[in-house]
Amino acid sequence: MQAKRFAIINGDDFGFSEGVNQAIIKAHKQGVLTSTSLMVSADAANEAVTLSSANPNLAVGLHLVLICGRSVLPPEQIPHLVDKQGNFSNSPLIAGLRYQFVSQTRQELRQEIRAQLEKYRSTGLPLSHVDGHLHLHMHPVVLRILVDLAPEFDIKVIRLPSEELGLSLRFNRSHLLTKLVWSGVFGRLRCYGEKMLKSQGISFTQRVYGLLQSGGITEEYLLGLIPQIQANLVEIYSHPASAIHGAPLNGAAGAGEAELAALLSNQVREVLLSNGFEITNHHLLSQRTT
Repeated sequence: MQAKRFAIINGDDFGFSEGVNQAIIKAHKQGVLTSTSLMVSADAANEAVTLSSANPNLAVGLHLVLICGRSVLPPEQIPHLVDKQGNFSNSPLIAGLRYQFVSQTRQELRQEIRAQLEKYRSTGLPLSHVDGHLHLHMHPVVLRILVDLAPEFDIKVIRLPSEELGLSLRFNRSHLLTKLVWSGVFGRLRCYGEKMLKSQGISFTQRVYGLLQSGGITEEYLLGLIPQIQANLVEIYSHPASAIHGAPLNGAAGAGEAELAALLSNQVREVLLSNGFEITNHHLLSQRTT
């Protein structure tokens, strides 16, 4: 008997702006999006929570922000982590090195991660999963803190990016050097993360697609990718957005609209179903096993 196949379609950066919020809800109501990740310290987070409450079939998780964003805690409590305005570094390299080697920063990281989890819990929304802005949750120090806090905050699923480099390059060879570097770095982080999460009974999907095609999860890309997927439990994440005059962008101009169009595509829905995928989310999957 053929194994059952499941695809979780996630929209990142929920709460970033009104345009992102509108796109995620539209993609959920009219398209294939089943899941989203909330930035609790972002400008439109309160609106996102209200929209979530009105759309109970949309699974929501925490999009942990430790870079390119604002903290939940005031800057005077975490001075080694953020600037005086409460902003994290915009450099993944600099942030990663500080998180690894500066002891005061590591102590403050635990405080801020706890604060973001507490703020999420205060929304009253069930916690579907945890992932991170620019995947900084994969940093060994950050991941260890999340695992330590998992029992207290009922973290059952953490995203571990994992996609085949060859498969990605078959459809799009742009930014080749970046893809090569990311594939190597996140491949090693995935191996580290798998061992840690398995030891603590925290779940993760077999494959997560989106990293190597960040900002380019278009209809064309998905129609080429989905028939080639071999795994039976996958997540595809993107960053849909609707253009609103004067609103901030969470990606290159036009990228959010193209990714929204992909999630609304009937062809994308049909190719998922024709390849045996049930379109689901972590909440629905957990109900199957309980």
